[in-house]
Amino acid sequence: MKKNVLAAIICLSFAINATAQKLDKFGADLGKKSLMGKEVRVPYTDLSSYFGFVKPGTAPDEVVNGKKMYYVYVWIPVAAPEIGIRMISPVPEGTKTTDKDIVSADYTANAADTKSYFDTWISFERAESVLRLEDVATKAKTTKWISIEQNDDSSEMPAQPSGSKYNSLMRITSDTSNPTKSLVMGLYRIGFTTYKRGEVTGSFLAQIGAPIKLPGVQIAAKPEQIVVK
Repeated sequence: MKKNVLAAIICLSFAINATAQKLDKFGADLGKKSLMGKEVRVPYTDLSSYFGFVKPGTAPDEVVNGKKMYYVYVWIPVAAPEIGIRMISPVPEGTKTTDKDIVSADYTANAADTKSYFDTWISFERAESVLRLEDVATKAKTTKWISIEQNDDSSEMPAQPSGSKYNSLMRITSDTSNPTKSLVMGLYRIGFTTYKRGEVTGSFLAQIGAPIKLPGVQIAAKPEQIVVK
């Protein structure tokens, strides 16, 4: 009997972990309503996905306050009323990439590793002096970065395989009266690391959503990969 109970517990644990990482649709703050005590959001009209992988020992793009920081660069082609960003690690098992997704070479090379993950912490910044696509190559490395928002843990995000809700999500509403919160056309970057000092290792899925169509969004691991098309 004890063996049967133990087997049932193990099976239940696997079932919980298998579903823990399932991502719901990414909803916006814009048009949010309360229906029968439940928060209802309209899914973002425009959603871009970036699949990445950080290999053990990968040098960080920068060390900030003793933490290893990595960046994903984003070109926003038009002013947006709202931007949503979320990151989940590891990439949920069974998630399939599409032709519309940005898939890094490291993610493809390490596709067999579905277990490695990290406690995500994310930030969103705008390049102060990069307002034209033509300026990305020459100014990205020297520009000042304006901090817009940060997030560590979000209760809206699925739990990680450990059972802890350590994945990240943030929504930023544009404020044209505040230069640090105005979502204008330009170069942005998503910074990511772990909450505690340590190694960032494993797969991740970063998604950027907007309530309007943003034609020409580009996402890349390096600013020089963002080009005039």
